[in-house]
Amino acid sequence: MSVAQLLVVLDGTIVNIALPSAQHALGMSDGNRQWAVTAYALAFGGLLLIGGSISSVLGHRRAFLVGLVGFAAASALGGAAVDPVMLFGARALQGVSAALLAPAGLSLLTTTFTDVGDRGRAFGVFAAVGAAGSAVGLIAGGLLTEYASWRWCLYVNVPVVLLAVGGVAAVPPDRPVGDRGRLDVAGALLSLAGFATVVYAFTRAEPLGWRSPEVLALLACGLLLLAVFVAVERRASHPLLPMRVLLNRLRAGAFLAITLMFVAMFGFYLFMSYYTQTVLGYSPVQAGLTLIINALAVLAGSMLIAGRLHGRVPPVALIVPGLVAAAAGMLLLTRLTADTADVLAFYLVPALVLTGLGLGCVMPPTASLATAGTQGHDIGAASAAYNASQQLGAALGTALLNTLAASAGAAFLSTHPSALPNTAVVHGYTVALTVAFAILVVAACLTAPLLIARGRREDLPSRPVPTSSKQL
Repeated sequence: MSVAQLLVVLDGTIVNIALPSAQHALGMSDGNRQWAVTAYALAFGGLLLIGGSISSVLGHRRAFLVGLVGFAAASALGGAAVDPVMLFGARALQGVSAALLAPAGLSLLTTTFTDVGDRGRAFGVFAAVGAAGSAVGLIAGGLLTEYASWRWCLYVNVPVVLLAVGGVAAVPPDRPVGDRGRLDVAGALLSLAGFATVVYAFTRAEPLGWRSPEVLALLACGLLLLAVFVAVERRASHPLLPMRVLLNRLRAGAFLAITLMFVAMFGFYLFMSYYTQTVLGYSPVQAGLTLIINALAVLAGSMLIAGRLHGRVPPVALIVPGLVAAAAGMLLLTRLTADTADVLAFYLVPALVLTGLGLGCVMPPTASLATAGTQGHDIGAASAAYNASQQLGAALGTALLNTLAASAGAAFLSTHPSALPNTAVVHGYTVALTVAFAILVVAACLTAPLLIARGRREDLPSRPVPTSSKQL
């Protein structure tokens, strides 16, 4: 399950570093190359709720296998692409498979590990691998592009999928849950259109700016579609996303925490990649390897802290300090300048450690809370909603913070015409990282009341979660 989660997260970033090479090989235009990233994000984000529903109908184990096989086939197709259209289509198919794979994997984790101790360790490992996936994607993308070929950024998924398929034999079988004869067609169409439109608006905001009429129109349309989706779901007899999944206070706090954490962290990863390469002069491989520090800190936070303390302390005691630790890492980087001395030892390493520990402490309890106490169809819906929160946060964070950095850098140059280009670039990064710091502080302040509001152990199911409609 963790290997599959690594695939889903890793493929959101691994292609980024390989994109210039793929563009040259396939003759992509500058205007179209973004679709190698956007096609995956749109399909994944737009279809997650539908994927969660299908997972419940097929059975989570069967859906998990279908998603794995589909992901491998799409990866092989993309690696063999002979033109841009073939690559974009393969990336979209990867997103479709990921939209089934991600909620099925989290649902299986929920139904398989019901003992408090086992559950804590399982969610610790699962969250550690998922959280480190973005950094691993950047590292792997740099290594494979430089020493093999950009195509191996896609081909590498095939042996990884085979490893995961072999492990499925150890997963206890489950039975489909829900009514196969009833599909919330209106909810499915509205969720697909709404989420895809919002994600696309975020991707267009990066090159066009947030004041662009196109971006504003897309955002308005997407939010309207999502509002209609909520209204339809409240009245549907078999809703795609039951509102009770979102209205639970603990679960709402978990969704809010992980969304805002991803807004801040994906901007952070982007700036670390840019800063190390454009200012410090690192190669893509060196820039990626720098993020190993962050990945190791995530593993420590997830497995050694959150995994061991799960069930022993209330979720708020992990989530809020995790947000604060990540905020401290962001705040440290706001002191950077273009000519800061000993930048690696006194700024980058502490920031990478703090943000990694923070993310590692936030992901396991939020993943557990997202599905805790759910039964039947609600398991798949809650798993899909949790993954959708991450996707929306990542897309918003990348677009919002990158746009802020670019506009702040341009404004600095206009008021300091004699300044060096790197000085303006770093100024833009520090402004954006200040906003990321503020987002994490606000996240801690908003989620704390939601998570404190109830008892200490309410994040755990009161009994094993049923896995079949007969048990229900």
